[in-house]
Amino acid sequence: MASSLSIFLFINIIIVFSVFPALPHGVKLPFRPKDVLPLLPRHVSWPILNSLHSAVDLLPTFVGAASDFSSNQTLEWKGACFYNNTAWMEFHNKTGSEFGGGTLHIKVSEAHSWTCMDLYVFATPYRVTWDYYFLSREHTFDFKEWTGKAEFEYVKNKGVSIFLMQAGMLGTLQALWDVFPLFTNTGWGENSNLGFLEKHMGASFVQRPQPWVTNISVDDIHSGDFLAISKIRGRWGGFETLEKWVSGSYAGHTAVCLKDSEGKLWVGESGHENEKGEDIIAILPWEEWWDFELNKDDSNPQIALLPLHPEIRAKFNETAAWEYARSMDGKPYGYHNMIFSWIDTIDGNYPPPLDAHLVASVMTVWNQIQPAYAANMWNEALNKRLGSQNLSLPEVLVEVEKRGSSFDELLTIPEQDDWLYNDGKSTSCVAFILEMYKEAGLFDPIASSIQVTEFTIKDAYMLNFFENNSSRLPKWCNDEDTVKLPFCQIRGKYRMELPGYNSMEPYAHMNERCPSMPPKYFRPQNC
Repeated sequence: MASSLSIFLFINIIIVFSVFPALPHGVKLPFRPKDVLPLLPRHVSWPILNSLHSAVDLLPTFVGAASDFSSNQTLEWKGACFYNNTAWMEFHNKTGSEFGGGTLHIKVSEAHSWTCMDLYVFATPYRVTWDYYFLSREHTFDFKEWTGKAEFEYVKNKGVSIFLMQAGMLGTLQALWDVFPLFTNTGWGENSNLGFLEKHMGASFVQRPQPWVTNISVDDIHSGDFLAISKIRGRWGGFETLEKWVSGSYAGHTAVCLKDSEGKLWVGESGHENEKGEDIIAILPWEEWWDFELNKDDSNPQIALLPLHPEIRAKFNETAAWEYARSMDGKPYGYHNMIFSWIDTIDGNYPPPLDAHLVASVMTVWNQIQPAYAANMWNEALNKRLGSQNLSLPEVLVEVEKRGSSFDELLTIPEQDDWLYNDGKSTSCVAFILEMYKEAGLFDPIASSIQVTEFTIKDAYMLNFFENNSSRLPKWCNDEDTVKLPFCQIRGKYRMELPGYNSMEPYAHMNERCPSMPPKYFRPQNC
């Protein structure tokens, strides 16, 4: 163990270098302070590394595509370690195969320190691989053999995509450490999720006065009332945190209330986990659903009830809503179109360093690791946007280029509510509710020009469908809270916030072309 004096001296060196980074021109530091932080004892280095990196640093940045050297196009960029970098492709046929292979040349120079390195990911529609560079010189990465004609032609025309891990090797490892707790069912995990949302979204988590569970009277809950749910720990807490960040939604899950002809209250939910561990659409008795949320849901859910406005409730066709709900009961959760409600624009929905290139690379990785999962998540939806059938992800990427379009443009094509997938209509948690609203007449007379599968959770709670007169809210609504919210928070330690709540009148082609860039999530009018 290092002595207290050595720790004190080392921290002082770090502070000196951090406060006075400038040296005479041409003099290079032998190291950057953060390059050697991991050499310190963990309880000293980790808090400092935590301040330098975050989970977002796990995301690689697209720097460009390395093209055939014979085209006289050389890619140039500034790296995290090496500030001067160039890359080009050289095709060869060392194996004597039909289409041969290629060598990626990367020349790196002007390192900012002697101890840093750059970490890269290389991708085509058919493979994803990686390498790192520590020395200032020309490096090569060999693609021994192309998988076939399609990959050969793609690389010949479009090159090999290069992604830089901006945080470097150590920063990437630290970012992995930051991501891990988001998915753990611990107090550490909960605090990590809250911290991520505070840092990257500007969210606040103010503790409410107890009791944190409301004594509800089901007589005051009606068909069509909306349930907004925010999970903040465990597996679903981690996933919801990332979903909230990219979409701007301050809730990550939803459900809807329904009363039958005998006055019994039910909850419709897309995303209910059945006894087989499958996520399905389910119609559950209120008592069963509420008992699970109170006693069995280990994600520490924060839950709000959003009552419909009396005039909207009067329009709500309960018979049509029940018919729709029963027709969907037991069907799979809508994974097919889940990401497409988020992506509406070519470059206005990706928090840096996310972009369409990275989305394509992530899809490529999953296509190799879990092909059935990838087909369920996006392959069929991409085919519908192309008007094609049964193309694999690599084939989709090649085909869209052949048509003179691009993958980022393909992702922005609006989902259509009447598209049928191999397992039926695909509805996420919020699309299920809004399709019910559509069937119940709430979007009339413009229902035919509304695609609810394009709505995020934020888009849903922004609709001006909900009660706007606090005097008409149930007496038990926020009864013990010192702050009177415009909706009823019925569970949770932290006061929920829903920016833009109940503020937007529906319009034709709503939410088909909306950006969503954090932390402000600016939304143009009528997008």
